[in-house]
Amino acid sequence: MSYSFAQRAFPDLPDEVAAVLTSSLYTEFGSITAKGVPLNTPLFAFVGPGGDTIDVATGLAYPAKAERVRKDPKVGLLLEGNRDPGRPIVSVAGFGAVRDADIQANLERYIAETAARLPTTSGGLPWSVLREAVWYWARVLIQTTPARVTWWPNANETDAEPMRWEAPGTARYPSSDPAPAGPRTPPATWTQPDDWRPRAVEVLERGLPGHLTLCDDHGFPLPFRVRSVALADGGFTLEVPRGAPWKVVGQASLCFAGQATFVGTVEPTTEGGHLTVERRLADLPLMADPAEIWQPKPETKAALLERLEKELARRGLPLPRVPEDMPAPTEGSIARNDASKRNHRVTDGKVDP
Repeated sequence: MSYSFAQRAFPDLPDEVAAVLTSSLYTEFGSITAKGVPLNTPLFAFVGPGGDTIDVATGLAYPAKAERVRKDPKVGLLLEGNRDPGRPIVSVAGFGAVRDADIQANLERYIAETAARLPTTSGGLPWSVLREAVWYWARVLIQTTPARVTWWPNANETDAEPMRWEAPGTARYPSSDPAPAGPRTPPATWTQPDDWRPRAVEVLERGLPGHLTLCDDHGFPLPFRVRSVALADGGFTLEVPRGAPWKVVGQASLCFAGQATFVGTVEPTTEGGHLTVERRLADLPLMADPAEIWQPKPETKAALLERLEKELARRGLPLPRVPEDMPAPTEGSIARNDASKRNHRVTDGKVDP
C-alpha cells in the first residue's frame, strides 16, 4: 500500500517544517481526559493519504486515546525528527478525527506504514509469529488536521521565541466516524502502582527524556520536552525551555518515553516548574514489557482478546484478518526508518503500543 500526493504534503508550511512532519518516526501525542487532564503517549506517526493530516493509531483492544479524542477533538503533537541541530522541532495543535469504521483497512495500512521498522521493534521475530498478534494489529486511526503549527528552527535553541503558522478561519476539520453502539467496554484491570517513586527513580537512572504536557491558552494539550528532571519533595523539579508553548501552571502530566507517566499539578519556579505528583498511570503490559506485544503472558493475551472481541461486536465487525505475507512497506515507512537509523536518539527508548 502506498500513497502519492498531487503536491507535497503540507504545502502551506515551509519546506523544512513539512520535512519534519513527514520524516519523524514518532510523535508525542497529547489528548485530554474527561477530567481535563492532558496526557501524552509516544506513537508512530505517518502522513494521511491527502497529505494534510498527521495520523497515529492505537489498539482497538485499548482504545482510551481514541475515546478521549472522540469526546474532545483538541489534540497536540510534538514531532522532533532526529533532533539534529539546525533542524526544527515542530508542535502541532489540531483537531483529531477517529477512524474506526473499517478496522480491516486500518490494520492493513498500519502494517504497511510500520513495516520497515518491524525488524527493530519485533526483535527479529519472523512474520509468522508477528501476524498472530491481532490484539496489536487491530487498530483505530486518529487523523489530526493542524490548526496551528509552532516550530523552533534549531532543535538546540528552544529558549527562543518560536515561529508560527495559523490555519485560515475558513479551515474545515473532519469529524470522527460515528461512535459505535452500546456502552464502552470496561477497561482491563492492569496493576495499579501504589507508590510512584520507585518507577521515577528507575526512569531517571535510565536517562529517559521527559515530556511535559499542559494545555495552552486555547485548550490544546501540547507535549514538550523539558531540559532536565529531578526528584523533589512530592514530585519533580523541571527545567523548562523558555520557548515552551504554554504557561507552566495547571493540570499536567510527565511522560518518560512511554515507559512511565506521572499526573499532577505543575507550578512555575525560577528554573521552570515543579510537578506535584498525584499518581502514576497503570502500566499497559505491552508498554512495560515490549516482548508482550508479540508474545504476551496468557492472562494478558486473554484480557486483550476479550476487549478486542467486545469492541468489534460494538461495531458489528468480524475479527480482522492479518495477511499471511507481510505487506510491502510504504515509501514513507522506509524513509522514516532510514531517518531514525541516521540518529538513534529519535527512538529515546520508546515502544509503540
